[in-house]
Amino acid sequence: MSTPQEVKARLEAERAGAPFLLYRDATGTEHVHTLDGATTIGRRPERDVALAWDGEVSRLHAQLEPIGPDWTVVDDGLSRNGTFVNGERVNGRRRLRDGDRVVVGDTPIVFRAPRDVADSTAAITVERTVALTETQRRILIALCRPLQASAYATPATNKDIAAEVHLSVDAVKAHLRAIFERFGLDDLPQNQKRARLAAVALVNNVIRKHEF
Repeated sequence: MSTPQEVKARLEAERAGAPFLLYRDATGTEHVHTLDGATTIGRRPERDVALAWDGEVSRLHAQLEPIGPDWTVVDDGLSRNGTFVNGERVNGRRRLRDGDRVVVGDTPIVFRAPRDVADSTAAITVERTVALTETQRRILIALCRPLQASAYATPATNKDIAAEVHLSVDAVKAHLRAIFERFGLDDLPQNQKRARLAAVALVNNVIRKHEF
């Protein structure tokens, strides 16, 4: 379950604009690791990303390297169990894209590369008193629900929300348009609105844990 502090840390990393990694340790605590140069991943404590708790990770498992504006993950035989990106084993070098899921040993790592810093700096702080109808509040809770279960989840789809709140998909869309406007997010690109709305609501405790 993502805490408001963890969501806030992810948003701050997005605002900074630099590529970063997201992963959880053995206690479930989420870590944000900003990439600013070649980065080693392994079990030894001297690695840049040290996964000491994961016995399936090699001492030096993989390396992330920048090539121009892009980032790549390299595993050309460094690890005994392999490195996987979105379920496919890396043989040598593979370019990473925003949102790629890199798995080393038993540890999933999400690669983030915010492409538009201006968009990612959309308002984070809002008043908890944003006026919402009871139906809009139920829709917002349904939208945010998956993020409470996993740091790497995406907000609920309109279809899932409709099933939870017993409305049509068209009705959900109409309510979401009104909610985007009330949170000042209606000018964001369409593919960013839902994730931004969920993050803003959780960071600012607009939706409380007991409501899930």
